[in-house]
Amino acid sequence: MDKTLLGGLTPRTFLRDYWQKKPLLIRGALPGFTGLIPRDELLALARDEDVESRFIEHDGRNWRLERGPLPASLLRRPKTRPWTVLVQGLNMLRPEADALMRRFSFIPYARLDDVMVSYATDGGGVGPHFDSYDVFLLQGSGRRRWQISEQTDLALVDGAPLRILKNFRPEQEWVLEPGDMLYLPPKCAHNGIAEGECTTYSIGFRTPSMQELVTGFLDHLRDEVCVSGMYADPDLTLQADPAQLPGAMVDKVEALLKTLTWSRKDVEQFLGRYLSEPKPHVFFDAPDDALSAARFAQRAVKHGVRLDGRTLLLRSGAHFWINGEPVDVTPGARAVLRELASTRALPAVPADGDTMNLLFEWYCDGFLHLGNRT
Repeated sequence: MDKTLLGGLTPRTFLRDYWQKKPLLIRGALPGFTGLIPRDELLALARDEDVESRFIEHDGRNWRLERGPLPASLLRRPKTRPWTVLVQGLNMLRPEADALMRRFSFIPYARLDDVMVSYATDGGGVGPHFDSYDVFLLQGSGRRRWQISEQTDLALVDGAPLRILKNFRPEQEWVLEPGDMLYLPPKCAHNGIAEGECTTYSIGFRTPSMQELVTGFLDHLRDEVCVSGMYADPDLTLQADPAQLPGAMVDKVEALLKTLTWSRKDVEQFLGRYLSEPKPHVFFDAPDDALSAARFAQRAVKHGVRLDGRTLLLRSGAHFWINGEPVDVTPGARAVLRELASTRALPAVPADGDTMNLLFEWYCDGFLHLGNRT
């Protein structure tokens, strides 16, 4: 990792002193950076039905929100009122955006979420708000004024289509130039206002709620637990009211449920599946004119492979998960897959049968591609 990204801080120091603790302004985090995608291409993505996008407009008091795909007429609006277009998941659409996100690999991939890009006209923004997750705000083209506050009052404006803070009180303020970056921990109130046309790239992180984790784990247990036998009550006694739920039945089911246990391995398997599961709108396409297994192997040995930008490959010890599914990995393939999971590309693939068969299967599914350069 280059030293400028965190303003001269080492990742260890940043995690110790700033991560989920306090904001950090970094001037010149990426010198020369002016963005990854031209304005017209970004607006074209916002019109695509397979891309998650939003249009936000305000007049100083009222806010308007439209969800994509956005009509072309909306994106040709006069700039009399400030407006913003947000495109989510740019890392899954452009390899250079995926490469940008991987610069933040000092945070585990299990926590990395996506790159969102915001285009705004002069005065545009999404209003004062807070996020429940960590975010790095990297300035692309133009300039944006950021106001932040570590206030504890997080009350929202009633009836607004966006989560706008009712009583935002700025405590610090900066104007970010191209290549500057601002890190904000969860629930740090902030407001970004474009000074002229500008783009901002937001590198966000997954922060599932405790409710989501518990519900997801219980769903996982439902699919994994197998309990034999049938409910029986040979000692059933006569009761005065047939509508009364038998206390003995409650006791028996309570005793049964108390026998259910889980281990760290169960939790590990759940997290591997859960955290590698693609988002609902993500789909993979098989390659056009797919190569044969033999031809794929020849090219993989020579040119290597790279994971698709939408693919999530995670591991824990000898266990691997790809796009929500566990992977059956032979001992001989583990070292190769560890490298692929970590670097997301291999300059060359060993001519090992088990490894090659697995990679060929992923190639046919659209999970990876030939060639190690994006």
